[in-house]
Amino acid sequence: MPYPVYFYLFTMEDKKLAPTTEGQPIRCKAAVSRGPGEPLIIEEIIVAPPKTHEVRIRIICTSLCHSDVTFWKMKDPPGYFPRILGHEAIGVVESVGKDITEVTKGDVVIPIFIPDCGECIDCKSTKSNRCSNFPFDVHPWMPRDHTTRFTDLNGEIIHHFMFISSFSEYTVVDIVNVLKIDPEIPPNKACLLSCGVSTGIGAAWRTAGVEPGSTVAIFGLGSIGLAVAEGARFCGATRIIGVDTIPEKIKIAKKFGVTDFIDPKECGDKTVSQVIVEMTNGGADYSFECVGVAALVHEAFASCRKGWGKTIVLGVDKPGAYISLNSMEVLLDGKSLMGSLYGGLKPKTHVPLLLKRYMDKELNLDEFVTHEVGFKDINQAFDLLHKGQSLRCVIWMDN
Repeated sequence: MPYPVYFYLFTMEDKKLAPTTEGQPIRCKAAVSRGPGEPLIIEEIIVAPPKTHEVRIRIICTSLCHSDVTFWKMKDPPGYFPRILGHEAIGVVESVGKDITEVTKGDVVIPIFIPDCGECIDCKSTKSNRCSNFPFDVHPWMPRDHTTRFTDLNGEIIHHFMFISSFSEYTVVDIVNVLKIDPEIPPNKACLLSCGVSTGIGAAWRTAGVEPGSTVAIFGLGSIGLAVAEGARFCGATRIIGVDTIPEKIKIAKKFGVTDFIDPKECGDKTVSQVIVEMTNGGADYSFECVGVAALVHEAFASCRKGWGKTIVLGVDKPGAYISLNSMEVLLDGKSLMGSLYGGLKPKTHVPLLLKRYMDKELNLDEFVTHEVGFKDINQAFDLLHKGQSLRCVIWMDN
């Protein structure tokens, strides 16, 4: 492990901020994306102080998610440049704006892209994790006033990403996107629950409601698919079928509870769904599409058992992609199809439960961290993910 525990303790306890930074702009380094698909440029930027209901956070470490790569490559809106990407992170509150009561300077926090105001009808409901006061969007601004807190040294605005923008030494986040956590939790594990790992675990736990003894089929064994497997294992599924075109993934997939593996190239003249229906004597109780391909949604739906099968869509296809289902089959088969944004989790209610279960050694987060690099090597993290060589690469800001 290149970044041992003592580094974390030093960061949290001994590194003090100058009191003059509160209420003042901060000059710091950020990895700025200035064009679609171009290497990120580490440059000095100016981060404005937090406004009302906002906090400014010093990032300890951040991890790279596929969503960062998707929007990094995007040439048209909602792709915007220049932009500071990043949304899986952990940090320390440097200062707070007016009307902040949930956190104070020095608190350890996770920024989470799904708003959780705790006051609207949706946030108060157990049926949804959508916030009606602050609807999730991928626009490039702060949520309340649609302005930016970032500028470069020439005064040019730099756009935000998913309300977080963690590829910066400092960032400003609205309080509805901030969760205070126990500082004893290892930061390189806690940051994973900002997005991808929580999404997969939550999809099995909260969206699907996987039951003990059930059968699960997962299309795509990247980090999201493996997180679904971990969530299904945690919920007591006895058979977890992983589908992927890379047979080598089965070794790590077993660590997350995958019991069976299907390589679509080895199915002969049968579809994957036909194979799953045959091997489960009627279909999986729950299926998850974790790649982001509309055709796979059809296969996942077809692999579900008639009468009660649920298909959960987690993968993000290109804008404008559509899913077409036979209306008669939908009526007669009695299956469910639904999407799962952030796994159906309410950040301020459910993420603390996941963190506790990790600390109690009930959840496996350690195996998701396959690489760790310093901030100056952030483009290496993109290369690793693009080549399929990493699940999560943690980027340490002070190295």
